[in-house]
Amino acid sequence: MIEMLILTLLAGVGLGIFFFGGLWLTVRRGLVAKTPAAWFLISFLLRMTVALLGFYWVAQLGKWQYLAAALLGFIITRIVLTRVTTLQEETSHAS
Repeated sequence: MIEMLILTLLAGVGLGIFFFGGLWLTVRRGLVAKTPAAWFLISFLLRMTVALLGFYWVAQLGKWQYLAAALLGFIITRIVLTRVTTLQEETSHAS
């Protein structure tokens, strides 16, 4: 049981890295692109599809604890990536 909780937590972290990392890249590239609407739309659809399929896969394991662990990993990743990218932006503006 504990192994599956750790596995689903890591799955949530992976989904979070894909989702929020993709969002970060989309904002950076989409703002300077010739067709920003296409960047944002395609990125949103791709990121949402992957995240929903990942959470659906975890839900198919049959226990709510696994889904909660995946969601926890997803949220922790959001917090970490938000802080890391904010620090990177602050240091790049300072130099």
